[in-house]
Amino acid sequence: MKKTKFIFVTGGVLSSLGKGLAAASIGALLKSRGLNVSIQKLDPYLNLDPGTMSPLQHGEVYVTDDGAETDLDLGHYERFLGVPMSRRNTYTAGRIYHNVLNNERQGKYLGGTVQVIPHVTDEIKRAIKSAATSDLDVLMVEIGGTVGDIESLPFIEAIRQLKNDLGKNRCLYIHLTLVPYLKTSGEPKSKPTQHSVKELRSIGIQPDIIMCRSEEALSADMRKKIALFCDVPGDAVFSAIDVRNIYEVPLEYHREGIDDKVAKLLRLKGQAEVGPWERLNARLENPKHEVNIGMVGKYVALSESYKSLHEALTHGGIDAQAKVNIHYIDSEALNSRNLEKHLGGLDGILIPGGFGDRGVEGMLLAAKYAREKKRPFFGICLGMQCLVIEYARNVAGIEGATSEEFNPKAKDKIIYLMTEWVDHRSGRRQKRTADSDLGGTMRLGSYPCHLMPGTLAQKAYKEPEIHERHRHRFEFNNAYLEKMAAAGLKFSGFSPDHTLVEMVELPTKEHPWYLGCQFHPEFQSTPMTPHPLFREFIKAALSHKNNK
Repeated sequence: MKKTKFIFVTGGVLSSLGKGLAAASIGALLKSRGLNVSIQKLDPYLNLDPGTMSPLQHGEVYVTDDGAETDLDLGHYERFLGVPMSRRNTYTAGRIYHNVLNNERQGKYLGGTVQVIPHVTDEIKRAIKSAATSDLDVLMVEIGGTVGDIESLPFIEAIRQLKNDLGKNRCLYIHLTLVPYLKTSGEPKSKPTQHSVKELRSIGIQPDIIMCRSEEALSADMRKKIALFCDVPGDAVFSAIDVRNIYEVPLEYHREGIDDKVAKLLRLKGQAEVGPWERLNARLENPKHEVNIGMVGKYVALSESYKSLHEALTHGGIDAQAKVNIHYIDSEALNSRNLEKHLGGLDGILIPGGFGDRGVEGMLLAAKYAREKKRPFFGICLGMQCLVIEYARNVAGIEGATSEEFNPKAKDKIIYLMTEWVDHRSGRRQKRTADSDLGGTMRLGSYPCHLMPGTLAQKAYKEPEIHERHRHRFEFNNAYLEKMAAAGLKFSGFSPDHTLVEMVELPTKEHPWYLGCQFHPEFQSTPMTPHPLFREFIKAALSHKNNK
């Protein structure tokens, strides 16, 4: 059994510095050395998970194969490492406290007073160790939030204790800070970094490596200054400069020598093989083509709401050697008078997932526009439901077609609330009750899908059966299947028992590429292996542009 080594990544000065990308990039470099690497995210907020949080507040909700609703950083981890994550790779303070209180109710603390130390910190340490499987060489652990936040104190204390529990040769602390550049004085400033490290040291952790986010590389003098005031060796201070695209980060870190320093401190073997990352970036930086994709959604005020979609479209572009320009279009702003203005110059239109009826009429108009104008169209989750509703209203003659989510009292609920489903983890059939909580009524995680031969879907995957991740609670109503099929809609993917519609499309004789899926394919796309549906969608968009 291997003795897993741990790398703890903390952040200071301010949020959104890119701890997740930093952890993913270092992990990718270590994996390229032949090491077995995984990453865990510890989030200090009190929600059990981000499942019920608005994407406008927290960014997208990422979903793992086993149905965990997680922070978007787990998407970075999977895309950079090519390793599937699970619910063991993500814990929130809410989940930690929930476990502690359950333990207390069950008498596991023998009637003792429950305290942050040792009960909460012990639970955090247990959570960290649970992700360190027997075959793992390195587990990277990202602590969410910013050092100094009151919520993160138990997590910082827990990782401080782990160094004593495991031994100093198995633990490494990396601190990511900001070195701002003041244009008025014409110089970078190290004081925020000094204060951030001071705060971290006051909690009991001395960083082994300091990574400084900055617009430009730090000078030798600035590195020496930070090393002196933060009490680290001069060769342990690194620049983490801004780059043109996120997939350049591993290369930049390798050029800086960060992975070599990590390997030296943890006594890890091997040499990084960055050739695949170099080839990937060469394709990104030298595209032969360019396409314009419109993403018609309701959360466009924060592009992080669609982070995995953005990346999956980029991956499709890498495969086609095309630069993908993504135009975020607020579906609430669309109406019959401005459709051509917003959508006319696009080579492809995508409607992403979402919840609620806000902005849906704009999505229906976009789906109709793409269908009538023969514009490549991709509907995902709610986007597929909009495709079906629009087709029902305007082609199949079901004028009142809608979703039960939008109008529970409607006559023609072509999309309806799932009341019974098979839980993919237990294999047991579940039923929704009146007191079911919102999270508990969703179909979450990876489910199988059988593809119909000769369809766009089957030609894209080149497989008869696939597994894709879901996050929704409304399904296509099979009572309308025959009528919709008679009107020309092709049902190209089903659950194995044929009870759930997973994919729909139009025949190529009627439209060059018009497809919807109930699942979220963006969660399984990586830069090295673009998802088949995004690959084909971008190809179709490129073909449309070339044939204008």
